Amino acid sequence: MTDLPFLSPAAPDPAPDAALGLPKILLHEHLDGGLRVATLHELLRERGAPSPAADEPGLAAWFVARAHAGSLVEYLKGFALTITAMASPAALERVAFEAAEDARAQGCVLAEFRIAPLLFEAHGLAGDAVVEALLAGLARSPLKSGLIVCAMRQLPVTETVRAAELALRWFGRGVVGFDLAGPERGFPPGLHADALARVHEAGLPLTLHAGEADEAERVLEAGRLGARRIGHGVRLVDVLSDPVRAPLLDEVRNRGLHLEVCPTSNVHTGAAASIATHPITALWRAGVSLSFHTDNTLMSCITLAGEARALLAHTPLGLADLVQMQLQAAAASFLPEAERDAAARQIHQWAVAQGV
Repeated sequence: MTDLPFLSPAAPDPAPDAALGLPKILLHEHLDGGLRVATLHELLRERGAPSPAADEPGLAAWFVARAHAGSLVEYLKGFALTITAMASPAALERVAFEAAEDARAQGCVLAEFRIAPLLFEAHGLAGDAVVEALLAGLARSPLKSGLIVCAMRQLPVTETVRAAELALRWFGRGVVGFDLAGPERGFPPGLHADALARVHEAGLPLTLHAGEADEAERVLEAGRLGARRIGHGVRLVDVLSDPVRAPLLDEVRNRGLHLEVCPTSNVHTGAAASIATHPITALWRAGVSLSFHTDNTLMSCITLAGEARALLAHTPLGLADLVQMQLQAAAASFLPEAERDAAARQIHQWAVAQGV
């Protein structure tokens, strides 16, 4: 169901198929959760930082074990490694470039990557230097892409304001959106309403993590704060069987909210029991705008084509469904209209050629 990262994700897929060939839109991938194993191993060695394994296969196996441990705590341990490894301008640029190239090798035609730049201040890097290096890396790839700046919702509101100010300084120069990431339960988006209002009023699009570890109502809370897209949002499935909460789903549809669903990651973090029972199918059948994404290719040992392949193999969703999801993702992207339209044309042309 997943693709193991013993080989570089940039290598050709060993089993080319429709899941690989489908032109895809990537809206939800954390740069610090998507390094190549070889790159992480090399960067840790260069920095003299401790690693949980002595070689690349051992490091890859360590991530597989964390992904399948059934524990969010275990799953998140890898981020301490990646942040440490990425903490130089050269490393940040390399990781961003490789992320774009890896997505392109998986059939991606438009991508948005995200990260919390202020996390690197603990390693002596200013937020502006982090953003500059990441954008330089993305620009080296021919893939059309942009950067979403994240704030960490569990930190003081003043830190969210600082992250918002950073994002706005780079708005129009490669930064295309703003997000709240981090542990959801206990830290609702409304705590950061003032900072989010400032971003929204400046015209920078919002996508907020909501409805993954917390209840469905958080999705609407995020939408009412100006979010156009929702990271995950899978707890919306709970309202499908609750007539009292049915108006929530109506409002999601009326607002045109688009869910960035990450099925494999959701299984690994406990938000879903399996791909087969994942809420993506029920929400799609209920008419919710959504698309599938990787979240963290390294942490979940998954590729974008592998995510598509898993949905085709383990759910009732067919290739026609996945095509429509990609078209909805293209429309929901924060990248310029011309790039969105070009991506949509590629998807449509491929679908016609495949007879989908």
